[in-house]
Parts: sequence; C-alpha cells; structure tokens
Amino acid sequence: MPSNAANQTREPSGSLPLQAALRLALQANPELRAAEHEVLAVEAATMQARALPNPTLEIGVEDTRRETRETTVQLSQPLELGGRRASRVSAAERAQDAARADLSVRRAAVQADVITAFMNTVAAQERLRLSQESQDVADRVTTAVSKRVQAGKASPVEETRARVAQSYVRLEVSKAQSELNNARLALASTWKNVSPQFQHAVGTVSTLPELPGWEVLAAKFSSLPGVVRARVEVARREALVAVEQSRRTPDVAITAGIKRSAELGRNQAVFGLSVPLPLFDRNRGNVLEALRRTDVAKDEFEAAETRTYNELVQAYERLRVSRHEAQVLASEILPGAQSAYDAAVKGFEFGKFAYFDVLDAQRTLIQSKADYLRAFSESHRASADITRITGVDMPNIEH
Repeated sequence: MPSNAANQTREPSGSLPLQAALRLALQANPELRAAEHEVLAVEAATMQARALPNPTLEIGVEDTRRETRETTVQLSQPLELGGRRASRVSAAERAQDAARADLSVRRAAVQADVITAFMNTVAAQERLRLSQESQDVADRVTTAVSKRVQAGKASPVEETRARVAQSYVRLEVSKAQSELNNARLALASTWKNVSPQFQHAVGTVSTLPELPGWEVLAAKFSSLPGVVRARVEVARREALVAVEQSRRTPDVAITAGIKRSAELGRNQAVFGLSVPLPLFDRNRGNVLEALRRTDVAKDEFEAAETRTYNELVQAYERLRVSRHEAQVLASEILPGAQSAYDAAVKGFEFGKFAYFDVLDAQRTLIQSKADYLRAFSESHRASADITRITGVDMPNIEH
C-alpha cells in the first residue's frame, strides 16, 4: 500500500481550498515526479554527450633481456570526424526538449485531474446536503401523514406510500455519502494519499467556470503542450538522423609516443595514424531506419495537431452547453420547482393537497437539482479538459 505519512503532515485536516489541493498534487504526484526525474536524467545524458573521447595510454616491451630490451610508450587520441560530436550533442539537447515537453503535458494533466476531482467532491458534498434535507422533509411529511391517518383524515395507503418514499430518500442519503467518500479518495489520490485527511472541499456549486473566447484559445494552438511535444519529437528524430549519418565517416586515432632502445641507448619518437576502412559497413541500415522514424514522427505530429484541435473544440462546446444548461436550471427551473414543492408541503400540512401532490413536486425538485449538479460537474470537467489541452489555468475558478 502506498505510504502517505509525508502527505498527512501537509494536507489540512479541515477545509481544503482548490489551490492547496493543486499544490499538494504538484509536489507529490508520482507521475509528475517521474517526469521531473526524466528531465534530470536527460540533462545528465546531454552532459555526457558533450564529453570528448578519452585518450589511450599504451606501453609495450620487446625482449625480456635488459641489454636488448625495447620499451615503447604511446598515447593514442581518437578524433571524431563528420560532425559526430556536434550531432550527438544536438540529439541529446532535443531529447532534453522532449522530456521538458513531456513534463509540461504531465503537469497540465495533473492540474486538470485535480480540478475535476475537486469539483466532483464539491458536487458530492452538495448532493449529500440536499439528500439530507430531503430526508428531513420526508420524515416530517411521514409524521404528518401518520397523524392524519390516525385522525381518520387520510387513507392508510397514503401512510404506506409516505414510508416507502421515506425509505427511498434514506437510501439516497446513503448513496450520496458513498459517492462523497469516493470523490474525496479520488481527490486525495492525486497527491498519493490513500486516506484523505481533509473534511471539506471549499467551493460552491453556484460558481461556474467562465467560457473563454474561442479566438483566445485558437491563438494559442501552436503552443499547446501536446502539439509542442509532437513537434519536438520531429526535431529529435531529425537530430538522430544526423547522428547516424555522421557515423558513416569513420573516426581516426592519432598516436604519439617514444621508443627506448636499451641496446642502442637512445630514444626514438613514434607517430601513428589509425583509420578504419568502411568497406563492409557504411551504417546505411541505421541511417535508413532513422529517416523512416522521422517520417513516423512527422505523421504523428500531423495526427497530434488534428487530434488536439478536435479535443479542444469538443471540450469548448461541452463547456458552452453545460454552462448554459446550468444557468437555465439555476435561474428558471430550480426556483419554480422549489416554489412548487414548498407550496405542496405547506398545503399538505394544512390539508389542502393530497400526498400524491407532495411526491410529484418532490420528484420534480430532486430531478431539477440532480440535473443542475450534473451540469455543474460537466462544465467543470470540460473546463479541466481545456486546462489539460492548453496547459494553463482557466479564469475565475473558485478557490
């Protein structure tokens, strides 16, 4: 089971604002930390790519007799030709760019996951509160129906129906509590905590995410994390082609040293040059493979552009529609349903309405509130998806 001792010291035990949840996830999310470590790893690889090849020291002794022994000491230095070192460094730097682009993509995804989980928790809290209110009203109405039956003013059938409705409401409370527990766990898991410590997500279901102008989002299309990552991959593959092409030119090694002849009693300078002959292997297969993989990266870049654009359009449309639905429900439908329900309950208590009227008004009100919470959650999910795609915060998120 994952360890969460470190997170418990940072996670608040009471109320949890959205910004605090984002900070926790950005600090402790294991996938994000893996991406950060990958950046450090490729930085080290870039440092290694810049290193020059080491020289080789050779010592040779001819003849075991001291009087006629010849000792040779040579220093050999490989020379990289064909721009091999420069192409190797360039490929390492492009890999570093790719790792940083991956980190941006992962950070945007974590941020979107946190926002979605947080708003789901806020909606679950409201759903539980509404179901508890419905239970209080159901208890009160059931008591009133029971008194009316005892007084002979209502049929026992109405009491049975009232108790059945009361049982259904209690089941809804239990279901809402379970959904809240799952939502809290999903939120805490974004910072690797399997036992949530916070008790309440600070937020209100009356706050909807703003709808940004489409022109603003479209202007940022070329700099979206997913598009940038695919573009960087093309550059990395092209750099790898240059690396393979440089390997077609063989490296040479120059040698310089001194030879000591004990018999002659003198030293002689020794120079040499080593050149591999590319007769059988000219690295053609690796060059061709690198070229074809570059073609793959270019195709994937085009696919990423199309996919990202479609995802952005769909998320934007979902946000627009769900915001409009939530606004209509909040301004027109919910007030009317609430007013009808209050009137039905009050009229029932005074004996002016039948219990059937209360049940019908209650069902309408519960359905309206459920529709609003669904639209609220969907609008924030769509907003979080835009955050995931664009890699930037959506404006005016309730903190």
